[in-house]
Amino acid sequence: MELNIGDKAPDFKAKDQDGNEIKLSDFKGKKVILYFYPKDNTPGCTAQACNLRDNYEELQKQGYVVLGVSQDSEKSHKKFIEKQSLPFQLIADEDHTVHNLYGTWGEKKMYGKTYMGTIRTTFVIDEKGAIADIVQKVKTKEHTAQILNS
Repeated sequence: MELNIGDKAPDFKAKDQDGNEIKLSDFKGKKVILYFYPKDNTPGCTAQACNLRDNYEELQKQGYVVLGVSQDSEKSHKKFIEKQSLPFQLIADEDHTVHNLYGTWGEKKMYGKTYMGTIRTTFVIDEKGAIADIVQKVKTKEHTAQILNS
């Protein structure tokens, strides 16, 4: 499914790192940064999460809620949050339901091999639930600036 700026962001129901049910519709009236990343505790994903963590106060001041999504388990997310002191929720999407809604699960290539995985993408969703921006060329160490300067 190809999503574009201006489209209504697909609602979803999933579990966070603590096993709590989370829905996008829970955040209606707030701006949401929904970022999809490949794997907990890998260099690029850690840099991205820590950049959002280090700028979290500014993001909150501007009215944003941050939600990370990967195919990792709740247990893996919990460890990642504790290890990196992340102040936001991570969604465990082990069956790729949320990924498929947003078109972020697809074919990737690395070292000449083709495999299925997460296509690192961030969706900025406005207070009305519409997609305000899509960041596809994510700079993990400068991600907050990419979001705020869009």
